[in-house]
Amino acid sequence: MIARIARDMALTCLVIAIGFFIWKQNAASPLGVLGGGLLIGMSFWAIRGTVDALIALRSEGETGRIPRAFVLVKFFTRHVIVALAAYGMMVRLHLDPVGLLAGVSSLGVAVGVEALRDLRWRRFL
Repeated sequence: MIARIARDMALTCLVIAIGFFIWKQNAASPLGVLGGGLLIGMSFWAIRGTVDALIALRSEGETGRIPRAFVLVKFFTRHVIVALAAYGMMVRLHLDPVGLLAGVSSLGVAVGVEALRDLRWRRFL
């Protein structure tokens, strides 16, 4: 299911980028959408890595190799990297902030599509 959400997120981001290119007629807007998709992809990767590490920590018990504090520091460090990337995209690369927001929203659209897909199949079972 996670792979389908990631695939749908990439497809949604591309469709939104094409829509922004048609609507705005400049390169900064679709690049902003793709940059927002990259930001949400990095955030998705950070959350997934943290959840996987916490599950591994829980399965190993209290004597695990990875301390909990390290997992949390790694989680927040990844989000600081995402925030710095967003700053660089808006301020240094001059990408469209509305495009960045539209690209970030591609994860929400992908999760909504997956929820509707699951609801549709559950209704018939």
